[in-house]
Amino acid sequence: MGFLYRKLVRRLLFNLNPELVHDAVMKAARGAQSVPLVNALVGLMANPRSIPVTVAGIKFRNPVGLAAGFDKNCEAARFLAGLGFGFLELGTVTLRPQPGNPKPRLFRIRESKAIINRMGFNNVGAWQAARSLERLMPVPVPVGISVGKNADCSIEDAPKNYLETLKIMYPFGDYFAVNVSSPNTLQLRSLHAGERLRRLVEPMLDFASGQKRVKPFFVKIAPDLEQSELEAAVELSAEMGFGLIATNTTVSRASVPERWRTYEGGLSGRPLRQLSNEVLARTAALAKGRVPIMGSGGIFDGESALEKLRLGADLVQVYSGLVYEGPFLVKEILDYLYRFGWHPARR
Repeated sequence: MGFLYRKLVRRLLFNLNPELVHDAVMKAARGAQSVPLVNALVGLMANPRSIPVTVAGIKFRNPVGLAAGFDKNCEAARFLAGLGFGFLELGTVTLRPQPGNPKPRLFRIRESKAIINRMGFNNVGAWQAARSLERLMPVPVPVGISVGKNADCSIEDAPKNYLETLKIMYPFGDYFAVNVSSPNTLQLRSLHAGERLRRLVEPMLDFASGQKRVKPFFVKIAPDLEQSELEAAVELSAEMGFGLIATNTTVSRASVPERWRTYEGGLSGRPLRQLSNEVLARTAALAKGRVPIMGSGGIFDGESALEKLRLGADLVQVYSGLVYEGPFLVKEILDYLYRFGWHPARR
């Protein structure tokens, strides 16, 4: 099935505007998930191997998840779960609805199997996203929800903005990802800084600690951090008890053809693999097993997924690989992990 996608379906889709294609895919997924027979057929075709893993107190049916950014509005979780994912990370959700950055804002670099996006957290807002998830619950796999700040919210007001979003979304997530690393919202990456990150995360952890069910948090970091910034983030995560996602997209253009180097936005896909792996390895070395880590960036097959798991990731996430390799990528990755006898460590 993956071969059919790559040889036929991808060729057709890649002749169309990438954002238009994505919107059409999401619309189709929304419609399909309301038909039990369709869900059953998708699940039968995906038929993923079970490789259970427990991370941050959550039991996952396998270690391969969907990265944030694919289902921004939390509207197709039931269908996406049927593709075999061990978990889904939805969003990024902001407190208020926002249209994102001006179009065009999504670009395929076919020769590099890469994507540049400068979407800017376009989403329907926390209240609408929560209503969508309420209608879909229960979802058959754990759900993470990525939260970010509104573009018109100042850095000083960011902690309140994130917290209010979290309060709305809290009943619907099994874990929460704090997105401080998208390059497409002005000054957002400045929230990596030690004290700013502490002031951002602390109110959310305090809120969670007062709930009936205390849920884990992960902070998604940029691949472009200086070593001192990475060290500070890892130490803070160990001190405060949140996990890390390494990494988001990069602003570097070193690995793409020159004609793409003036395009603003975050770069994902195969060119991100090496840089993301380097940051992941450094993160794992600094963390020394004290915090759970997700690996994201440049996963296109079982080999690249296993690479991240061996570098220290407890879980992995895919996005661009799904666009280029098709909806049965998860099954292919899990088959590869099974053949190589990968066994998860509990954390």
